[in-house]
Amino acid sequence: MTKLTIEQFLLQDYSGQTVKSYLFAINHFLKMNPKAKRYKFKNIVDYMEEISEQQPNRKYRVVILSAIKKYYDYLVMSGYRTDHPCKRLNIKVNSNQAIQVQDLFSSEELQLLMTRENRYQNLDTRNNVLLSLLIYQGLTSDEIVRLTVNDIDLDAGTIYIKASRNLKNRKLELLSKQIILFSKYINEIRPQMLRSTTDKLIITKLGKSIAVNSIHAMIEPLKPLFPEKKLNPQTIRMSVICNWLNEQKLALEHVQALAGHKWPGTTEKYLKVDSHQQREMINKFFPL
Repeated sequence: MTKLTIEQFLLQDYSGQTVKSYLFAINHFLKMNPKAKRYKFKNIVDYMEEISEQQPNRKYRVVILSAIKKYYDYLVMSGYRTDHPCKRLNIKVNSNQAIQVQDLFSSEELQLLMTRENRYQNLDTRNNVLLSLLIYQGLTSDEIVRLTVNDIDLDAGTIYIKASRNLKNRKLELLSKQIILFSKYINEIRPQMLRSTTDKLIITKLGKSIAVNSIHAMIEPLKPLFPEKKLNPQTIRMSVICNWLNEQKLALEHVQALAGHKWPGTTEKYLKVDSHQQREMINKFFPL
């Protein structure tokens, strides 16, 4: 079996322009660090400190570190290494843009959204499908609108999310209870609701493709559940991402992939400020 080149490896997940930027950063890293293949965590921190002195722009440094991480991902994938020396090293981007996680919703609070009933059973099933995509997969309203029936693989228990201007494509797992719910909706409820030809997964009670403002309108009656918080599809997604990081303690790189974020700095903003280990690392190696 022919091994992938690093360029081919990167092209599996990124656009040509992003790959070009990553390769430039990786090649510069390797030129300056000929023994990089055997580097440990401290070696990479030292290199990033040098970059920090040369380039004060944090977003630029995030790109450099992201490229270096992909280089070591490639080495692990290719069997050259069994460990990833900088997997948990991250850079905070603009601390004043940190997400106010105390204003978001816990997993238990989000689960309450699934308890609301509708007068019409068909709408109740459809709404539960839609709400489950918000509170379990953290999808945006636009992503939900663009979903088609073919994006759901009930046999594999997965859902495919197409890329957008701001978010990457990704394949996410469905919970077991979602598979049962989706099967009922796709095979029984949705055919009864259809009034026109469309492959869109979520349709209105009139049988047409749903719009983003309709999703917001569906959330509106749920706001009394949390009178002191701002409830909308965006804050639901933000809460899901926050809970992945801070409740479930998933690795930042994993959450970045789940959320479809292009840059780790975007995901990092959801870390709670009392994340002691993260704060110590940032203060030590990338002081404000």
